[in-house]
Amino acid sequence: MAAQPLFDISRIDLSQVAMSPQRIDQFNPHRGHMRQLDHVIWMNEDATNGLGVKYVRDDEFWVPGHIPGRPLLPGVLMIEAVAQLCSLLHQVRPNADRSRFLGFTRCDKVAFRGQVVPGDTLYLLGHEISFRPRRFVSNAQAMVDGNIVFEATITGMAM
Repeated sequence: MAAQPLFDISRIDLSQVAMSPQRIDQFNPHRGHMRQLDHVIWMNEDATNGLGVKYVRDDEFWVPGHIPGRPLLPGVLMIEAVAQLCSLLHQVRPNADRSRFLGFTRCDKVAFRGQVVPGDTLYLLGHEISFRPRRFVSNAQAMVDGNIVFEATITGMAM
């Protein structure tokens, strides 16, 4: 994957809320500490591209133990955050089968390019590569202050 953003977020009003946490709850089962997608800012009409957000807070469960005195958002939680966005995009498509649970099955081409700390706003970008009723593959990135801090290819499957 390129070190360029999947799409230009400078043309998107980052204060928008296209999908609230309550609406996300209708599609994603994650609750409590495992909800890593705070809301969706924007998605295109066919839900093949989407922009979500995670507000990295200093009261999160991982802060005291993941590098005490210098907390860094664990990479696995960045992966989880973009997987939640990509799963959501798959489910809101007009022709999606919403009757089955979507599980995260693969994470490829992972690159961590920067650190994420409490106080950061983590913008999550998802771009669909392939869609089938039971399976999706998406490129995903996370950005902080206009810089790509993480990217991966995410695969999910209906189970």
